[in-house]
Amino acid sequence: MTREELEKVRSWADAKLSTGEEPPWAWDQYMKLRETLDAILAGMAQTTPLGSPQSEQHPERPLRLVACTDSKDTARYRSDELPVRLPM
Repeated sequence: MTREELEKVRSWADAKLSTGEEPPWAWDQYMKLRETLDAILAGMAQTTPLGSPQSEQHPERPLRLVACTDSKDTARYRSDELPVRLPM
């Protein structure tokens, strides 16, 4: 859905809430809808769509494979000789 469509649905929910003629269960649902739409619209305002000039400013760098250079001989192992203290 586009931002305009979401704003239209939010306006519709606001109109339903402003009449005061809705039963309590419906009023709760309209409020949930309005809060959800507000959150979605706020998130849309914080993001940039793909293909926009802002999203293409930083070209994506390809991933590269990095090898582990640590020797298996230098890895630290837990000694089985140490006593383990258990809670009482």
